Amino acid sequence: MSPSKGEATTIEVDGHEVRISSPGKVVFPEPGITKLDLVHYYLAVADGALRGAGGRPMVLKRFVKGIGAEAFFQKRVPENHPDFVDTATLHYARGTSAEEAVIRNRAALAWVVNLGCLDLNPHPIRAEDLDHPDELRVDLDPMPGVEWAQIVDVAMVAREVLEDHGLVGWPKTSGSRGLHINVRIEPRWDYREVRLAAETFAREVENRAPGMASARWWKEERGESVFVDFNQNAKDRTVASAYSVRPLPDARVSTPLDWSEVRGSHPERFTVPTVLERYAERGDAASGIDDAVGSLEGLLRLAEELGPAEKPPSSKDGSGRRSSTMPLIEIARTKTKPEALEVLERWKAEHPEVVELLHPSDVLVDGMRGSSSLWYRIRVNLQHVPEAERPEQGELLADYDPWAGKEWNRS
Repeated sequence: MSPSKGEATTIEVDGHEVRISSPGKVVFPEPGITKLDLVHYYLAVADGALRGAGGRPMVLKRFVKGIGAEAFFQKRVPENHPDFVDTATLHYARGTSAEEAVIRNRAALAWVVNLGCLDLNPHPIRAEDLDHPDELRVDLDPMPGVEWAQIVDVAMVAREVLEDHGLVGWPKTSGSRGLHINVRIEPRWDYREVRLAAETFAREVENRAPGMASARWWKEERGESVFVDFNQNAKDRTVASAYSVRPLPDARVSTPLDWSEVRGSHPERFTVPTVLERYAERGDAASGIDDAVGSLEGLLRLAEELGPAEKPPSSKDGSGRRSSTMPLIEIARTKTKPEALEVLERWKAEHPEVVELLHPSDVLVDGMRGSSSLWYRIRVNLQHVPEAERPEQGELLADYDPWAGKEWNRS
């Protein structure tokens, strides 16, 4: 008989006992996947999951209230972590530090899942060398209105750019709408250099696929393109790694692919049940990634050839802040995405004549990182609305302050 939601159970994993609390708790109601099911899923794909996340410090992204609520991000490993969970102390740009979890084995993998971590979010470094990333991360993030075929076309251009600069890319579905391409690199360059190489790569993809791909950091300037998100290579950034289960109703999985599979591999095909079958049949499509380590020298030479990226103009108020070139208005700031979307519908109902003129990419719903969780900002780009018909910036329909009540220790 399956354990009930309220009971705890202990499983043995490679000689270690791992306690699973509330094993019968249904995490994904639509396919009926429980917490214990997720543990067994990760144990079944452990070799692939550890190839992507093992040995790396990771942020614990915990969905303790289920997939319908926002996760909270926990950098510090719990003090009572078992001895089969390793740690590494990371120092952040703002001057703080935290001892983060480092998983190296199947038992540690089960332990983080028990904490409510659906997806694994490792840094692009090994615990043995915290200053030099060994992974370049390419995140192909489609703007609203972009179809899968365009994402694939950009991915093929990205593959070509990598190969032209002596690098091998390993594609995987993001587990949402886009694609990730992971690239193993020699741990010779610091974060600043790796990010420069990533930005240069993104600019070159945009140059080769104008209109289809964008390296523009500011969302309102991308149009209906695939954003090559180079900033995922900035220090302190983490990305869901291979075989991570994403918090979508169908229990979608970020799944490694062969390049020959990419065009037909729509993300919704890869869920916990289908990936279990796929893995049992063929193993990990990225099993060779650690044998394909490359150099950033080619991309860094290209960076010198291209010169500095164009910077947006500063505001005219003397603050030095960036000034958008687009006619933006802000609608709301909310704690959760459902709240944000509800407010957006209210605004649309009040401005039906404006809504008719908007393109899909003109509505900007941004997940913004707060102190330990996301909050949401909604803006509208009025570029396709005649100037005389553009509504003016008014009071926000919702004005959530993610920093309210926070006290900062600046000593």
